[in-house]
Amino acid sequence: MTYLSDARAQLDKAREFLESARDGYDFDRFNAAASSAVISGINSKDAICLRTTGKTGKTENHNEAVRELAKSGPDGASLEATFRRLLALKPKSQYQAASVSAPSARDAVNRAQKMYDVAVAVVSRPG
Repeated sequence: MTYLSDARAQLDKAREFLESARDGYDFDRFNAAASSAVISGINSKDAICLRTTGKTGKTENHNEAVRELAKSGPDGASLEATFRRLLALKPKSQYQAASVSAPSARDAVNRAQKMYDVAVAVVSRPG
């Protein structure tokens, strides 16, 4: 696989998790929606980084992942705050006893959609 085919594969995963996030939200499964949105965002980040730099890191350090996206070029930099806010929901949606609210889940789905839309544009560019 090349970095471009890897970027496309990450984009496919981002889409799949985004669809899961939408479904979770539609069925009032707000933790699942937010968690899937976070995973979609991570895959979108990976697709963008692979397409623009030819590599992506696989780290559990969220700050490092945000920095990697921000350094990937103007498109990645434009998503820095979106990605940071999306990642902030990971602990609550996946690990904590408290649940994600409906408005927070909706925001997560919207942020994941924004990241996915940018990733689609970046991956589909010629060159």
